[in-house]
Amino acid sequence: MAARLLDESARLAALLQYRILDSGPEATFDAIARLATQTCQVPIAMINFVADNRFWSKSRVGTELPISLEQLFCAHVVEQTSLLMVPDMLADQRFKLHPLVVDHPHVRFYAGVPLITSEGLCLGALCVMDWVARSLSLEQQEALQTLGDQVVTQLELRRKTAELEEAIANRTQLDTGETRSKRKLARLLASITDAFFTLDHSWRFTYLNPQVEKALFKTQSELLGRCIWEVFPETVGSVFEQEYRRAIALQTPVHFEEFYPPLGTWFEVRAFPYQEGLSVYFRDVTTRKQSELDLLQRSHLSEFIATMGVLLAQGGALFEILERCAETTVQYLDANFVRIWTYSAEAKLLELQAIAGQHSHVEDFYSRIPLGISIIGFIAQTRQPYETNDVQNDVCIGAKDWVQREGLVSFAGYPLIVEDRLVGVMALFCRQPLSEATLNTLGWIANSIAVAIDRIWAREALMSRREALLFRLASQIRESLNLDVILGTTVSEVRSLLQIDRCHFIWCWMNDDQPSLVVTHESCESGLPSMLGDCLPEETVTLAAKILNLQMIRIDAVTQEPEQDADVQELLNRSGIVAQLLVPLETQSNQLGAIVCSHSRLHAWSDSEVELLHAVVDQVAIAIEQAELYAKTRAAAFAAETQAKQLAEALQNLQQTQSQLIQTEKMSSLGQMVAGIAHEINNPVNFITGNLVHANNYTKDLLHLIQLYQQCYPDPTPEIQELIQAIDIEFVADDLPKLLASMRLGADRIRQIVLSLRNFSRLDEAAMKPVNIHEGIDSTLLILHNRLKSCGGSTGIQIVKEYGALPPVECYAGQLNQVFMNILSNAIDALENHPAPGIITIQTEFIPTRPVTPTLFETEAEIMPKRPVSLSEPTTQLALSSGDNIDQNSQGIVTIRIRDNGAGMAPNVRERLFDPFFTTKPVGKGTGLGLSISYQIIVQKHGGSLECRSTPGQGTEFVLQIPSSPQNISVPR
Repeated sequence: MAARLLDESARLAALLQYRILDSGPEATFDAIARLATQTCQVPIAMINFVADNRFWSKSRVGTELPISLEQLFCAHVVEQTSLLMVPDMLADQRFKLHPLVVDHPHVRFYAGVPLITSEGLCLGALCVMDWVARSLSLEQQEALQTLGDQVVTQLELRRKTAELEEAIANRTQLDTGETRSKRKLARLLASITDAFFTLDHSWRFTYLNPQVEKALFKTQSELLGRCIWEVFPETVGSVFEQEYRRAIALQTPVHFEEFYPPLGTWFEVRAFPYQEGLSVYFRDVTTRKQSELDLLQRSHLSEFIATMGVLLAQGGALFEILERCAETTVQYLDANFVRIWTYSAEAKLLELQAIAGQHSHVEDFYSRIPLGISIIGFIAQTRQPYETNDVQNDVCIGAKDWVQREGLVSFAGYPLIVEDRLVGVMALFCRQPLSEATLNTLGWIANSIAVAIDRIWAREALMSRREALLFRLASQIRESLNLDVILGTTVSEVRSLLQIDRCHFIWCWMNDDQPSLVVTHESCESGLPSMLGDCLPEETVTLAAKILNLQMIRIDAVTQEPEQDADVQELLNRSGIVAQLLVPLETQSNQLGAIVCSHSRLHAWSDSEVELLHAVVDQVAIAIEQAELYAKTRAAAFAAETQAKQLAEALQNLQQTQSQLIQTEKMSSLGQMVAGIAHEINNPVNFITGNLVHANNYTKDLLHLIQLYQQCYPDPTPEIQELIQAIDIEFVADDLPKLLASMRLGADRIRQIVLSLRNFSRLDEAAMKPVNIHEGIDSTLLILHNRLKSCGGSTGIQIVKEYGALPPVECYAGQLNQVFMNILSNAIDALENHPAPGIITIQTEFIPTRPVTPTLFETEAEIMPKRPVSLSEPTTQLALSSGDNIDQNSQGIVTIRIRDNGAGMAPNVRERLFDPFFTTKPVGKGTGLGLSISYQIIVQKHGGSLECRSTPGQGTEFVLQIPSSPQNISVPR
C-alpha cells in the first residue's frame, strides 16, 4: 500500500491511538527484533517510533546507541514506502559523515523497513545494522519486510484490545435495561475482526460474535449455554484451560499463543476477567507462526550450512571429516540414520566411510554395496537423488520391519557427483517429515561433501605423486648413479607435478674467482625458447650471488612485489617470467647449483611446493655426492676391469681357436677319407662302366645271332629244343638288355655319389676360388639323402628349391659346404619328430651392388625384382631371379635362405644359438660347435653375415649373406 505523507501531529495522534507512545519494552517486540538479527545474520536490530519530533526505541537487540544519533537513520526510513538498504555507509553521501559511522561504534551497514499502518501512516522503522559492509539476500529482504508487517499487526492488535477493553468497561457501567446501549455494544463486538466470546463462572458460553463461528466451525446454537470443556474436550488440560483458569483465579488478563491440533491452527488469545466471568478474543495467527517457523528454520539451516562449511574446510583424514559431517547432520536435522559411502572405481563398489545416529542394526545397508543393489546402489547407478516422506509405504525402501520398528517417516539419499564423476552416496532417515527447504539444504550439503571428497582425493593423489617423485629420485640414486638421467628426470617430474611452464637445473662454478652459471637440464612447455647453455653475464651476476649465499628466490608476481631485488625483477621481466621459485643446493664437496621453477603468469607458490622442492634439492645433492664417490671408485677399479676384460677376451679367442682346430682337423680327416674312398671306388666303377658298353654290344650280337639261327633252322634238334625250354630263351632275350641297363644305372649312381663326395670335401681347393654355390648345396643334399627319404612310419622330408640366378662366388668351397651341412642337419633334426609334412625350403638370390644392365633380348618383365619368401620382414633390395642373365663379373651380395616348418625356437635359445658349446640336443648327439664354427666361417672368413629368425610354432630360417668377390663390400647385417 502506498504511504501518504503525514505531518508530525498526525503521526503523534496515531501513536496515541495505538497506546504505544512512551510504553516500556515488551516480549513480543523483543522477539521480533531477535528474529530479525537471526534472519539477517547481523548483531543489531531495533524497533523505533517517530512522532512530533520525538523518537524512542520500543525494542533493542545488540549494542546501545545514542538515541539522538539513531534518529537520523530512522528519519530517512520513514520517508520511504519500502525497504531502505545501505550496503556501505562510508560510500553513501547521506551517511558517510554520520558520527556513528566515522566514530565508535563504526556502523557500516544499515537496512530499515518503514512501519506503515492500514491507513497508510508511517509510524517508525524496523532496522538492522552491522559493523562490516555487506548486503541482504532477496530472501532476507522479504523476511525483514514480513517482520515489519508483524510489528504493525501488533500495533493493530493493541488498538483493538484497547477498544475492546473500553467497550467492556462501558458495558459494565451501563444499566442492564438500556437496550440501546446493549445493541450498540453488540454491534461493536460483531464489527471487530477478531473472534470474541464470553464465559460465565460455570465456563458456559454467554456470547460470541460471528467470527467465532468462522474460526471454530461451530454455530451459536451449538455453543451458547454449553460448557466450553464439553464442546471442546481436546482443550482439557491444555494451555487454553490452564491460562483461562489462571485469569479467573488471579483476576488478571492473560495473553498467549497456542496450537490447536484438531483444526491445525495457531491461535493468539487474550482473556480478560470481569464481574460476570471471562471475556476472550482470539485470532488465527497460523500464517504468521508459519512465517516465523520458516524464518527460524531458514536460520537454523543457514547455521547448519555454515557449520558444515567450516567442517569441510578443516584438514584431516577423509573418514574423520565425513564422520564429523554425519554427526553434524544428525545434530541439526534430528536424523536417526546418516551414512556416507565413497565410490571405488577400481572395485566398482560403494564403501562405507561414515555413520552416525542412534538406531538398531539393519542388513540392507552394507558397508560395501555394488551399483544397482538396494536403494543406495540404485541412487549411485541412476545418479539421481531419492526423497520420500512415507518410507513405510514406499516400494523402493526395503527392510519394512526395521523401518516400522524404528518409527521412521522420511528418507533422503543423494549421489555425490563432481563433474559427472560419481564419488559416493549420502543417505539419512528421520522420524519426522523433511521440509522442502531442508531437502534443498541437503542437496547443497551433498554437493559440498562431494567437492570435499574430490579435493581430499586430489590432495592425496598430489601427495602420492610427490612421494613417488622423491622415491624415484632415491631409487635412481641407488640404482644407476647416472647424474644426467637423475637431473633430467627431476626437472621433468617437478614441472609435471607443479603444472608450471618451465623447470631447469643450473650449475654454478667458480672460474678464476668469477662465477659462471650453466643450464644443463631443462623441461619446458612447447613453444617456449630453450635456456640450455651458459647464462648471460647480467644473469650470472644476479643469480650467482643468490646461489653463492644459498638464498631462495620466491616470487608469486614480479609486478606486485616491489620489495624484491631490482636486478632480479629486471631479469624476470626481460625473460617474460612472472613467478619464479629458485632453491639453491650445496654438496659436501662444495659444489653449487639450483633448481629453478618459473611461470609466465601469476602463480602463488604454496608452502607445500616449497617443501617439496627443498626435499628434491636434498635428494639431488645426495645424488651428486654419490655420483662423485662412484666416479672415484670406478676410476680406481678401471685398470683391473680392463685387465680382466683382456684376459676374458684372450680366453674366449683361445676357446674359439681350439674348437675351430678340432673341427678343422675333423673335417680334414673326413675330407681325406672321403677323397680316398672316392678315388678307390672311382677305378672299379670306371672299369665296370667301360665294360658295360662292350657287354651290351656283345649281348646284342649274340641275341641277333640266335634270332638268325631260329629263322634259318626253324626245326632244331630235340636237344636244342629242350635247352631252349629249359633256359626260356625268350625271357632271357627280353630281360638281359634290361639287366645291363640297370647295371649301367647303378654304376652312374655310384659315379654321382663319388663326384658329390669329391665336391663336398674340396680337398684340393684350400684357397678361395669361384665356385657354383648351387652345386655345393646339391652335393650336401645328396650326402644327406638317406635322412631325407621316407622310412618306417615317416613320410620323409620334402626339399623345395627356389634357386635364383647367381654368379660364381669366390669362397672357401669346402668350409662353405661345411656350413650347409651343419644348417641342413639341424633342420632335419628339427623335423624328425615334427608332424608331417616336413618341408625344407632353400632360396638363393643375388643383390648386385651396381645397376644390372639388361641384354638386348631381355624385356622389362624379365628384370623386375622378385620378392623372396622369408619369416622376417620382406627385403626391399633389388634381387635377380633364376631367369635373369647374370654377368660372370657381377659384384654384389649372395643370399641363401634355409627355412624349415618345424616347431621354432624360444627367444632365449635363439640368442645363444651361435655360442660355443651351446646345444639343446641330448648328451652325445651334439657338441654345440657346429653353428659357432659356421658363424665364424661366414662372418670372419667370408666377411658376410649369418642370422637366425625363428618364432615358436612358425619354424626357423637361417639367412646367409656373403659377397660374391673378396672385396670390401658392405654386407647388410
